[in-house]
Amino acid sequence: MAEFWRAATTFPAVLFTTALVVVIGFWLLVLLGAVESDSFDGDVNTDAFGLGGVPVSVSASLTVACSWFFCLTGSVLLVRAGLAGGLVHLLGAVLLFAALFVSWRLTRLLVRPLVKLFPDEPGPSLQDFIGLTCTIRTGWVDVAFGQAEVTARDGSTAVVQVRQNDGSRLALGSTGLLYAYDDAGEFFWVTPFDTVLDPRG
Repeated sequence: MAEFWRAATTFPAVLFTTALVVVIGFWLLVLLGAVESDSFDGDVNTDAFGLGGVPVSVSASLTVACSWFFCLTGSVLLVRAGLAGGLVHLLGAVLLFAALFVSWRLTRLLVRPLVKLFPDEPGPSLQDFIGLTCTIRTGWVDVAFGQAEVTARDGSTAVVQVRQNDGSRLALGSTGLLYAYDDAGEFFWVTPFDTVLDPRG
């Protein structure tokens, strides 16, 4: 334990030990809700380093943790080698950069499978359909029954549950306007819409 503590608190591992303490403190703040895990994404672009696709905090944390481990292990081995003091310091400086380089390469491999967990754009939402027109796909629509086909802004289509309570007629093939979504009932409120007024033609 004493050897581990000595290596962690002396050059070169002490630099990464300090960084690791900061990383642990950051993630504790994230767990407490004081900061967001993507707080630094607007300030740093990691794409040039091959670490894009995940929040900067994730790639930086992995790099620091790996660097600390490699540097700590290397420091212990240097001390055990019984080399002269000056040579140990020189090799320690080399170890510092070598640990950082190896960690960067390793982090690049580690973030690849994580990219799909952090999509660039949020997924589609039912709220995106509000304000769009739809085509009624059932014989009628009332307060308890009805379905319609709606085309999203990205060109995809979906069949959704629709309801109306104004007594107007919405028959098969007619056009309606989705103006609200009922979370409890999981349906859209729809009203008749004149296709001439549709800005999408």
